[in-house]
Amino acid sequence: MTDSSGGTRPEATSPPTYSERLHVTWYWWPLPLLAGALLAAEVHMGYPGVRAWLPYVVVLPLVLALLWRAGRTPVQVRDGKLLVAEANLPLEHVGEVEVFDKDDKRQVLGRRLDPAAFVAHRGWVGPVVRVRVDDPADPTPYWLFSTRHPERLAAALRARASA
Repeated sequence: MTDSSGGTRPEATSPPTYSERLHVTWYWWPLPLLAGALLAAEVHMGYPGVRAWLPYVVVLPLVLALLWRAGRTPVQVRDGKLLVAEANLPLEHVGEVEVFDKDDKRQVLGRRLDPAAFVAHRGWVGPVVRVRVDDPADPTPYWLFSTRHPERLAAALRARASA
């Protein structure tokens, strides 16, 4: 699309039917931060000057950045696609949608897991959803990913795939 100035406008996107971000829960933050502080203290032990505070300036922000990055996984149904992390699946290729609670996910992620499947598992999120891929050209048999609201996501996928 071009606008009146001759430039291109980004395509209009519809609001998501379903959207969530798989953020790291608050109780996962203290232990890595404590471990980072202990590592920094171990490096700094006995050194005066810059070497005393430099490990804290490097290690603690690094731990914070890693925790923040781990919690940036989006799960969305929008613009005719299922978007999980950086991957997307057109809704016309969405097949059977199955929901597994936190007790059953061990079975699904264990020996029954197909090595060709797309997996976006986050250990701090209980349930997982398995979406069959109905595209003969795609070697991925299904997507298996974490979500906090599996029933709402399954309903959104079923509604959009049948529309």
